[in-house]
Amino acid sequence: MRIRVTSVFVDDQEKARRFYTEVLGFVAKHDVPAGEYRWLTVVSPEDLTGVELLLEPNAHPAAKAFTKALVADGIPAAQLSVDDVVAETERLRALGVRIVQEPLAMGPVTTAVLDDTCGNLLQLVG
Repeated sequence: MRIRVTSVFVDDQEKARRFYTEVLGFVAKHDVPAGEYRWLTVVSPEDLTGVELLLEPNAHPAAKAFTKALVADGIPAAQLSVDDVVAETERLRALGVRIVQEPLAMGPVTTAVLDDTCGNLLQLVG
């Protein structure tokens, strides 16, 4: 058994597509109309057949409440692995990304948290 797709709820799929591809550097894998919304996934350019991140519309009231509660409590919706958290944080800051938690050494790993502009916090881990 393997994880094939996981999702984050986003408040605007097109804005999310731009942020996750143009800013974070993911590659759009699927962008298929699905009624009012889209089946919109991105993958790492380093692993095009790897786990897909579904940019899921947060149209359901429970999804909206869930994402708002996570952000209010400072809890990231997803964790992204990078080689160098400090360098990646600086790259993203230069692109105008709001960094919520500066790089912080936590034992054998370093973490940072950013705002994805689409209703979520994301944690970088390296």
